Amino acid sequence: MSSTILRPAVACICRPAFFLRLGLAALLASGLASAQAQDSFFARYQARVSATQAEQPHWITPLVTVTPRLEQEFRTDFLRQYNGAGYATWLYDNSKGLEIIPARRIELLFNLPPYETHDAPGDKSGWGDVSFNSKFRFFARNEEHGNAIVTGFFAATLPTSQSGNGSCCAVVTPTLAVGKGWGLFDLTSTAGGSLPVTNSKGLGHTITWNNVAQYRLASTGVARLFWPEVESNTSFFKGGSSDGKTTSYVTPGLIIGRVPLTHDASGKPGRLGLTFGAGEEIAVTHFHSQNHLLVFTARMPF
Repeated sequence: MSSTILRPAVACICRPAFFLRLGLAALLASGLASAQAQDSFFARYQARVSATQAEQPHWITPLVTVTPRLEQEFRTDFLRQYNGAGYATWLYDNSKGLEIIPARRIELLFNLPPYETHDAPGDKSGWGDVSFNSKFRFFARNEEHGNAIVTGFFAATLPTSQSGNGSCCAVVTPTLAVGKGWGLFDLTSTAGGSLPVTNSKGLGHTITWNNVAQYRLASTGVARLFWPEVESNTSFFKGGSSDGKTTSYVTPGLIIGRVPLTHDASGKPGRLGLTFGAGEEIAVTHFHSQNHLLVFTARMPF
């Protein structure tokens, strides 16, 4: 990777906010893990989460596409993208944050706004929009009983950005996600559409269709941690300034995890772990506003 790419990445990691977010994640996750052994409320809570996740497939969460699986983790992503003129934009955190499973079949996602920095002259850096997401799992079978899942999402984005780094209006996005696995291989597909709360004529509607193919290198040993994948991420624009156009990306990537960070008295891995990965979104349609998007992810499931 060139020094041009590495310098913004190092700058990102050197930011105090990065260490603060990582430290808070580690502190809260460690505190929750300790509370599980000491307090009956957290012990019951984590036992319910484990039972809920035991009912579903145990695939890794893809790099870009939102998984239909219910997950509980802290997550932060970093994305570097290039526009048609060759100017780069860095998105720190890329609208990720805390994911929890408060009840059986339900997940809530509280996402931090991304911070965007621009190389293009005249473009101002600043915070993006705050977003939320929720999941309801309609159907799930783990690897021993069918290896499949069906989940509905309902997401919302609020116009809280600075310096034009977000949308003018609130947008809600319902999505349906399905997945099926065969041994070490699995496929996931999601389809959803944006519904602007106001100014729907100006913004139009975006239909997104994402597909993921993953393969786990092995079921045992160190190779079990490696999940190479290919994603297809497509947006169809209806109305607005891009009416009738389509943008599609192919995203090869590699996810590594889940690396256990704790073990119980018998040596069995605990819930606290670490997952990380990287990939590149490559435009495969003539119409696209960005290309060669480098994506980096770090997650701490608990």
